[in-house]
Amino acid sequence: MSSSELYPLKFEPILKNKIWGGTKLKSVLNKLTDSPDCGESWEISGVAGDISIVSEGVFEGKSLVELTKEYQGKLVGNKVFEQFNSNFPLLIKFIDANQDLSIQVHPDDAMAKERHNSFGKTEMWYVVDAEPGASLIAGFNKPTSKEEYLEYFSSNKLTELLNQEEVIKDDVFFLPAGRVHTIGKGLLIAEIQQTSDITYRIYDFNRKDAEGNTRELHVEEAIDAIDYTFYNEYKTEYDKSSKEALLESCKYFTTNRLLVEGANTRDYSKIDSFIVLMCLQGNGSIDYDGGTIKYNLGDTILIPNQLQSITINSTNTTNMLEVFVP
Repeated sequence: MSSSELYPLKFEPILKNKIWGGTKLKSVLNKLTDSPDCGESWEISGVAGDISIVSEGVFEGKSLVELTKEYQGKLVGNKVFEQFNSNFPLLIKFIDANQDLSIQVHPDDAMAKERHNSFGKTEMWYVVDAEPGASLIAGFNKPTSKEEYLEYFSSNKLTELLNQEEVIKDDVFFLPAGRVHTIGKGLLIAEIQQTSDITYRIYDFNRKDAEGNTRELHVEEAIDAIDYTFYNEYKTEYDKSSKEALLESCKYFTTNRLLVEGANTRDYSKIDSFIVLMCLQGNGSIDYDGGTIKYNLGDTILIPNQLQSITINSTNTTNMLEVFVP
């Protein structure tokens, strides 16, 4: 098969049941699951043991790793392939929190490399849907120190030290490695993160699973991973009415929010990376050199680097995240 036959790729969602999961991945985002506690849909994954498989077209059944090895820079971008080889650098998810997730933190690259021979985990959240009064935790609510953190933790008062915010649909939070956080009950989230599945669980509300066991905590590991810096603002401010808004640009990913009414032609010729599109609202089609594919609410699409221009057509107002490696 020639490289000219690369096309926008969709993958089979990798669905994960969680103690805190619910039913919105099916009812809102059209994922094929009847589980009452489906918490995560891994849309594009290069995590070992959970490698994404193409769901349609001539590459149906092929894995993301196979395609990256075969097409290299034509698929992921030359710079990305040189840095990561066949390891896909981002993990793209939808998360349905029917209950609060555990309070947790992720290590940075240096700590993750040393402890786990892995990448660290910097991530961002886009609130796809929020029940009234839903909240999340990001960072601390006052200046603190490791010693003060341990004092609150050992007194079972940790939540009093954390920044809890009520959130609404379309809110955005950037979570660099080291920031204590959790997703609260009633939130449906799109998550963009480094390829890493390393989580240090700090506190889990003393929950028990179906067998009556509490989940493992990583209290000691977390102490040195936490960034104790206090910030006045943790939420990302952007113009929610803008047709194109930059949400975040860090060394791991750049994310734009696109509102498409009619047609929007995207020029990717100066971006040496794959592009990921996540449809959070609406439906339509994408024209590319070689054809057209349809997209619907809940779809995630990988645009190969070789496709330097596409046109997103919307049959109604489409809300789409556009993600790439800068």
